Amino acid sequence: MPVSQTTPGIQSGRLSKDTYDANFSDLHPPLEPHEAAVAADRCYFCYDAPCIAACPTDIDIPLFIRQIQTDTPEEAAKTIFEQNILGGMCARVCPTETLCEEACVRETAEGKPVEIGRLQRYATDTLMAADVHPFERAKSTGKRIAVVGAGPAGLSCAHRLAMKGHDVDVYDARPKPGGLNEFGIAAYKAVEGFAEKEVDWLLKIGGITLHHGKALGEGIDLATLRDGYDAVFLGIGLAGVNALRADGEDKKGVSDAVDFIADLRQADDLSSLPVGRNVVVVGGGMTAVDAAVQSKLLGAENVTIAYRRGRDRMGASKFEQDLAASKGVRIAENLQPVRVIGNGTVQEVEFEYTEDTGNGLKGTGETVRIPADQLLKAIGQTLEGAPDGLKLDSGKIAVNEAGSTSLPDVWAGGDCATGGDDLTVTAVAEGRDAAEDIHKSLMG
Repeated sequence: MPVSQTTPGIQSGRLSKDTYDANFSDLHPPLEPHEAAVAADRCYFCYDAPCIAACPTDIDIPLFIRQIQTDTPEEAAKTIFEQNILGGMCARVCPTETLCEEACVRETAEGKPVEIGRLQRYATDTLMAADVHPFERAKSTGKRIAVVGAGPAGLSCAHRLAMKGHDVDVYDARPKPGGLNEFGIAAYKAVEGFAEKEVDWLLKIGGITLHHGKALGEGIDLATLRDGYDAVFLGIGLAGVNALRADGEDKKGVSDAVDFIADLRQADDLSSLPVGRNVVVVGGGMTAVDAAVQSKLLGAENVTIAYRRGRDRMGASKFEQDLAASKGVRIAENLQPVRVIGNGTVQEVEFEYTEDTGNGLKGTGETVRIPADQLLKAIGQTLEGAPDGLKLDSGKIAVNEAGSTSLPDVWAGGDCATGGDDLTVTAVAEGRDAAEDIHKSLMG
């Protein structure tokens, strides 16, 4: 039983069902056809478009917007899926405001970019609603590849390999596929079970077999996979969570934000989810914002994000920060936790003010206490269970630009590998590129 369910200050059912439904409705409702046509008409269809260069998956954005403008959204979706098979989810969760839309010429000239993300969702949703898969599987090559991890990188790699005629076995530790998309993002970003529906649609390519409850070191090992398959791709993510390094962090009511979000995403009834009255989230990235906002939407009265640096250094985008503020979340800057206070259960968190001296972060000696009956840690994740024999770099699996590791028949991508920036869209690109390199290696 989760710690939160045994803590008196953390309760379920704080709100009515109608309020839960309203709070967790779609963050960005889909465009209607007329709205999509108007939005597409704002695109300049730039030559050498900067939005393409800003997209980690190199989608031809002006082309797919032109296809929407000419009322062929299914063709627009195919243009997207050719580069990003998880384009539907990326349209929902990708920080477009700091990628393609930030690079948009309209943003530079007018401060209002073309709504690329919402247009991408319009196109991909249209094709997926038709229950059509845009690609056909090539003739079987007789080659077998093992993919470990059914997250964005693993699924992207598996789909591209299957499309080229290889047989793919995907192993995942969890009971459901999807990885971060299924377990790690805010519920209001992917409503109505979209992550699961997208995986089901992706598998229509054929040639992919899922195996659940299988993790490296628990049911499978790399040596056995290398012996039994022609190639192996590792998309195992980051399972470990960094320690708070504050006295008393073992008290009841202290838990990991990633677990909190996963429990919420898998809950059938939001009223059954317990949440504190005073919630403090430590961290400054997207996970911190997702945990904080959802705590507020579950009925927490006071929610504070405490970050050790200034807001300009937060990993969460300005849009996400503004979203948190709009929901009533307080963002407290330049605070680092030093002590969790309470008699067995968290009651307050003591923070020290910090300053950035240019030579690193330094505590000022001045402290402040924030009331809390629930403390969520969102201070980064670490790689766990990396197989022996793989070269590591800065705590992640070392790979080259094509995703190849130090072992000749093993590739890796996503959060577990070097070079990424912890985004779904980047993981998709790395899985796709690794698949292309695997295919090239196997087929000569």
